[in-house]
Amino acid sequence: MNLASLTTLRVGGPIGSLVEAGTEAELVDAVRAADADGTPLLVLGGGSNLLVGDRGFDGVVVRDTRADVSLANHGSCGGLEITATAGTPWDALVAQAVGSQWSGFEALSGIPGSTGATPIQNVGAYGAEVADIIALIRTWDREDGALRSLPLVKAQFGYRDSMLKRTMTDGPWGPTPRYVVLDVTFHTRMASLSAPVRYQQLATALGVELGARVPIVDVRAAVLELRSSKGMVLDPADHDTWSAGSFFTNPIVPAGSLPEGAPAYPVAGEGMVKTSAAWLIERAGFSRGFAAAPDAAASLSTKHTLALTNRGGASAADIVALARAVRDGVRERFGITLVPEPVTVGVEI
Repeated sequence: MNLASLTTLRVGGPIGSLVEAGTEAELVDAVRAADADGTPLLVLGGGSNLLVGDRGFDGVVVRDTRADVSLANHGSCGGLEITATAGTPWDALVAQAVGSQWSGFEALSGIPGSTGATPIQNVGAYGAEVADIIALIRTWDREDGALRSLPLVKAQFGYRDSMLKRTMTDGPWGPTPRYVVLDVTFHTRMASLSAPVRYQQLATALGVELGARVPIVDVRAAVLELRSSKGMVLDPADHDTWSAGSFFTNPIVPAGSLPEGAPAYPVAGEGMVKTSAAWLIERAGFSRGFAAAPDAAASLSTKHTLALTNRGGASAADIVALARAVRDGVRERFGITLVPEPVTVGVEI
């Protein structure tokens, strides 16, 4: 089996072996066995934030096939704690949350992948991120060989970052974190209205002011429409969705080095601002649909410059070459180096 069949970019070479874990015990046993044997380990969710090289992965790929959601606790003042197993498809959880009037999930609609992957990357969109609603992450600690529960503060969330993600590169564990997510508990509340709308494009789509609360079903519908217009909702028939989503993170730079006219968003850190990677890419001369050649198998999305797409038959090398061209072009034009968002296995950008 090739990893191309397990990732949304649809690239990636052969794997050594595949384990599909239907119980927590099977998942932990597969991880323990790989670590005991010194076998490279890749715990895979939806494969939506992953770029694997054409030579593949000569190790064990483990998929968590569990998809269970439970109401863990009724708190006071309408508070709820919802626990989802790591293999639960993220948007299925969001759809259930919106249908059950669990407020706080709605702006994260349409994001592909599994629930267990969301805290690793601290996924976010339209002014929200999972750190806003996560209460506890239950994991298997590969170093200590023990179950470990990580409360919000221990996760050390940042912009598209977490302590879990950093263990993929700061130790011997990559491409899987030291802490393998087993399930995630979210703190939310029963409400028909959304969390305050914090993203201007979403507010405009809803016809409200920033900070307004609107029916959560309306937020989900608006977010899905916005994401679809950018090719960010998976559709097998649409090559613009054969991607890893936003390929580069929005860079955080000193305010004094911000290019003239570039968007600036406040962040923690004195004198620093976050700007738009898409703005930089476009102003560096890379338009929607950009490709190295007319018949290239990889190109920027025709809907959104931040997505690198497989037009059918692309290799990982094609995606890497396109990513390097965009990154180098932005650096040459603005002196800012874009950082790839997907996890990479067997490739360097």
